[in-house]
Amino acid sequence: MHLVLQLLRTGLLPILVKNALAGEALRCIPAKMLVMSGISYEYRNTQPEASHGYLFPVIEPLLKALPAGSSVLDLGCGNGTFLALFRGRGWKLFGTDFSPTGIAIARENFPDIQFFLADSTSPTAEILARVGSVDVVLSTEVIEHLYDPRGFLRNAHQLLKPGGKLVLSTPYHGYFKNLMLALTGKLDQHFTVLWDHGHIKFWSRKTLTHALKEAGFAEIKFAGAGRLPWFWKSMVMSATRK
Repeated sequence: MHLVLQLLRTGLLPILVKNALAGEALRCIPAKMLVMSGISYEYRNTQPEASHGYLFPVIEPLLKALPAGSSVLDLGCGNGTFLALFRGRGWKLFGTDFSPTGIAIARENFPDIQFFLADSTSPTAEILARVGSVDVVLSTEVIEHLYDPRGFLRNAHQLLKPGGKLVLSTPYHGYFKNLMLALTGKLDQHFTVLWDHGHIKFWSRKTLTHALKEAGFAEIKFAGAGRLPWFWKSMVMSATRK
């Protein structure tokens, strides 16, 4: 009953009924995944995140040379709006997320992309069975929410083909930005402690570089995104599977 009420409240019930009538049999919310609704994001529409506006100009050049036929997997795709920005390039696009509502909305609005429910920190066998090894793993503003970021990076490494590229973003933390947040009294707002399922890891360039190397990545590159240098809103890290 709780799930039904949640689907009614979010407007997803008509989408699920439509999928069922089309023979989908409610596959967009498998029974084993229903428990996720209590510990994952609840998406209500296809509204893009505000971060997309400053992340896309930084991430897009990193993928510009990717040839047609390449495979791109978005780990933590949410409602699919960021991955959808890369349609029309001849790539095979896949998106996975822990949120049943996010995946349902993504499937409804972007039927040309393959979306499915999965936990990006769990063993990768299920994802590999669906998409195989990929050329690019993309992940925007996800790793700061995870209890097991090492598992997430290990999975990203395992899902990539040799020489494949990981591109991820996360809010930027550095000395000058942290000092400014403290001086302006905005640390409480920044750390989002009252946001359920909010940020629990606060990465710097140094710590994320260390984690990427630990997971087996090489050729690690950094770029700031949004706002002035050293006060960036986010950082974009790219790395290659050895």
